[in-house]
Amino acid sequence: MSIPLLRDAIVFASILTMLSTGLTLTYMTTKVPNFAHGNFAAINIYFTLIIAKFLNINPYVGVITGFFLGGATSLLLYLLILKPLLDREASYIILMIATIAYDMMLISVINIIADYLSRVHKITSRLFQLREWGYGIEIFGQPSIFIVAPLLAALLVISLYLFLNKTKFGIAMRAAIDNPSLAEAIGINVNLTYAVSWFISGGLAGIGGALAPLQMTCNTDTGTRLLISIFAASIVGGLTNIYGAFLGGFLIGLAEVLGTGYLAINFGSWVVPYRPIIPLTLMALTLLFAPRGLTGINWAKLFRRGS
Repeated sequence: MSIPLLRDAIVFASILTMLSTGLTLTYMTTKVPNFAHGNFAAINIYFTLIIAKFLNINPYVGVITGFFLGGATSLLLYLLILKPLLDREASYIILMIATIAYDMMLISVINIIADYLSRVHKITSRLFQLREWGYGIEIFGQPSIFIVAPLLAALLVISLYLFLNKTKFGIAMRAAIDNPSLAEAIGINVNLTYAVSWFISGGLAGIGGALAPLQMTCNTDTGTRLLISIFAASIVGGLTNIYGAFLGGFLIGLAEVLGTGYLAINFGSWVVPYRPIIPLTLMALTLLFAPRGLTGINWAKLFRRGS
């Protein structure tokens, strides 16, 4: 196993954990899969490109602004589309279709931005990678993204844990997610907690998207392509467990990059375009044998039975 391949796997896994954790958080509130989640990240991929190439600012600044831009994009979906539908008691099928419609709108916006950058400002806006353009510095002899991405992923999950378990609002949010009727009866503003959870979810996706062009080759369809891995990570970890999504993100991210690299070395580079098969396979196996994900398995009982 080559060191660069392992390094790429760790960085991709770190980015994927941010995305899958956000998807799981929104699923826990509305119980509907958000098919626009990948493009919450893609919007910030292009915002980072604008920061770096158009404004000539260090692209890592996009991590800060990406949280708020991603959060705002997600919040708009909830407040303007999903909440009115929920108030009308729309079915989950309608809610899911609504997220797909919002996703199509985001794809259109992303392509407009890409066309504007390439045609007006002559900036390469498709199949680009900021790392290849010399952005980023080395830390301890390693690319900065290799240090920043895992560290940021760890800090985010710790911060989210402390927020949900050590603050009054975080505890209220958990109560609203677990039992909204009871939470509302004891005076918790369920709508506010849901709105905040959607903002945090989009913010996590925004941070992941801001880091993505420093690691991978990005295009206008990157958010859509990432969606397979995001859903696989959330399902493997457990769609109703935030910390399971973090675990699933790392497992799927490592398996996807290392598995593709191993197959390419042994069978040739022609296997690379079939990379999505790995997360799809792991997702299918999880749904077949552990529908609640890894965190839904009673490991203690399983080990006792095995011994």
